[in-house]
Amino acid sequence: RKEFVELYVNYVFNESVRKPFKDFMQGFLRGCPAGTWKMFLPAELQIVLQGQTKFDWHLLEKNVTYRQYKKLDQTIRNFWTVFHKLPEEKKKMFIAFLSGSDQIPGYGLEHFNFSIVDPQAENPDELYPFANTCRRILFLPR
Repeated sequence: RKEFVELYVNYVFNESVRKPFKDFMQGFLRGCPAGTWKMFLPAELQIVLQGQTKFDWHLLEKNVTYRQYKKLDQTIRNFWTVFHKLPEEKKKMFIAFLSGSDQIPGYGLEHFNFSIVDPQAENPDELYPFANTCRRILFLPR
């Protein structure tokens, strides 16, 4: 029985996927040569490929630059009060809205910079917030 179980497990987890995995590996290595990835430890490679998974959202607030706003303006204080009360998933959705991706690059939030700009609309109540994802600019009407 023991031999049967060992052979069966070996077949299911190794032999049955050998050909598909070999094909996948060839395609993967064609686009991502192995020599490039050898310098990373597995945890580091995961961060490079997936981005950061743990966030200190206060670092994000510290790295913002303001145009036509000051840090203590009521609109900015209201924005950060609401932002910090959001659940984690909504904060990631904001990052996606701002940058086009809900992933934070491997270097982390301490280097993730963006700007909050007043679009200076004549009637700001008729304007929704919008973003320039290429430059990470949030246009936040007063």
